[in-house]
Amino acid sequence: MIVQDYHGEGADYAAEAAFPPFDPTYFASQLFWLAISFTLLYFILSRFILPRIGGAIEERKDRIADNLDAAAQMKAQADETVEAYEKELADARARAQAVAAEARAEVDKDIAEATREADAELDAKLAESETRIQAARETALSEVRTIASEAAAAAAEHLGGLEVSAADAEKAVDAARS
Repeated sequence: MIVQDYHGEGADYAAEAAFPPFDPTYFASQLFWLAISFTLLYFILSRFILPRIGGAIEERKDRIADNLDAAAQMKAQADETVEAYEKELADARARAQAVAAEARAEVDKDIAEATREADAELDAKLAESETRIQAARETALSEVRTIASEAAAAAAEHLGGLEVSAADAEKAVDAARS
């Protein structure tokens, strides 16, 4: 059989031998190469790779610190801007109130002046009306006197058949009024 030829002597040796990493005869050389590999890897990492990583981390820290400083400055500027805006707004409100008070005072002055003029005009019209009323009253009273004296004369003539002169009738009306 051909398969036995291939597995003959070599297969027996392979079955007896241990896995090389677990073979105690190779431990010393494996530890030696482990120490050299570890030292070489440590040297490469500490001299080349870790400084680059540390530099990148430091650069990132610096950039973050710069950004935080810039943000703080921008916040301070924004606070100053808000404060200035509020001050301007307060000043504008004060100016607006002053203008409104001035306008109100001017309007009050104009109203007072217009009221005085209207009062003066009304007083003049009232005085004129009172004068006209007094004149009309006097005219009416004089006409009433005349009418009363005529009526008295007519009543005396009609009732008593007496003839009364206008002067006597006026004397009788005046005496009755007193």
